[in-house]
Amino acid sequence: MASILSYVPVVNRFVSSANRTRTIDIPPVEVHSVETAPEKRPRTLKHLLRANHVNHSILYHNLEFHNHLPHILGSAYLLGANVQQLHKIYDVEAQELEPWKSSPAEIVEDDWRDFLGDPKYQRAYVDFFEDALALKHNYQWKGVVEEYLYSGKEPLVNCLVGGLGHPLIHLAYAYEIDNREVAMEALGMAATQYGFLHKYIDDSSYTKPSSIKSSQPLDLLLKLADDKRFDGLFKEPGPENIEPLFQKHEDIVLEYWNAWTLDDPVKDFELSQEAAVAVLVATVPPGTHSYNFFTCHILTTSHAVRILLPFLPAKFRISLVRQWWLFAIAVYITCLRPKIDPDYIKPGDVAGKQWNHVEDKALNGAYATDAHYVKVIRAIKEAARTWGDVHERYLAAAVRFADDFEGWVFS
Repeated sequence: MASILSYVPVVNRFVSSANRTRTIDIPPVEVHSVETAPEKRPRTLKHLLRANHVNHSILYHNLEFHNHLPHILGSAYLLGANVQQLHKIYDVEAQELEPWKSSPAEIVEDDWRDFLGDPKYQRAYVDFFEDALALKHNYQWKGVVEEYLYSGKEPLVNCLVGGLGHPLIHLAYAYEIDNREVAMEALGMAATQYGFLHKYIDDSSYTKPSSIKSSQPLDLLLKLADDKRFDGLFKEPGPENIEPLFQKHEDIVLEYWNAWTLDDPVKDFELSQEAAVAVLVATVPPGTHSYNFFTCHILTTSHAVRILLPFLPAKFRISLVRQWWLFAIAVYITCLRPKIDPDYIKPGDVAGKQWNHVEDKALNGAYATDAHYVKVIRAIKEAARTWGDVHERYLAAAVRFADDFEGWVFS
């Protein structure tokens, strides 16, 4: 069981609230360098990540699904999974993955941006970044990330939320477990999932005063839920609605996007993480068990932002959080704006359960091999560790989700 001291907010240990700047300075999470650790548990994780990297493509099922093995292996490892549990996760998850397939052509330095957004080039992109790792950066993976993620007028970092945010999530695990295979996969995902959302970050003309009064993320989502302009827009929920949403109602989406001004960036980011938890857990009426697969990505991408922020150059931090906010708005609308009721998260219902109960559910429960289930639990726990949980709302959300979950709903 984690000590009470571990849930004293790490932000308050390091950051003075009197020193507010236009960036987001929060302390980094602990980095687990599995590449060099001598113990069997981290060595097992290293071997399984490498096996996945060699044997399985990052995109599969007609190039529509994303390889989540590094996500669930990393989450379970960080929650304390033992060697046997890690092997079981690998064996179960690997059953649905697919081997690599050749790309239509090789990618080289002169044309690496020409194929952005084309998933057929997944193998070529990973090969390209791995060549740079070996030939230009002496196997120092962070050098490759710095060269290709932040360079140019339209840097790749400004579209990490493509593909339902999986490039963002993948990159966060690369940093947290210090793994070069996962890092090169993350760059490959970022390249192949690159899409139109980048323009809202790259082009500053989209950032302008909003007609909506500046507010916090949860308040804006509650307002969005009641906005009649979106009624009847889509018959069925799902991420395939994201592009049509921007084609038809870009102006309204940007009203909400620009209404969050991040005047107090650290506090505002904290509130955004509270909103991310609420969108998943506080939209599920008691007894329905209807946890939405797509809104879960609002939370897991928020967690990834939390992991990445301390590692990013300061000038990209605010824009990464705004990129997440645009993604969160889009996903919430395209999932038909489920009602958020904060009263669905009740600290009084915890009934003495602590984080060890939630961790045990993640590692030994019926859904211990469900990547998104385990990732959600890890995300809520890390939010509690980062910001503190004196009123146990994060714990209550985690307990409710862990105990009440009966599988994902897609509608």
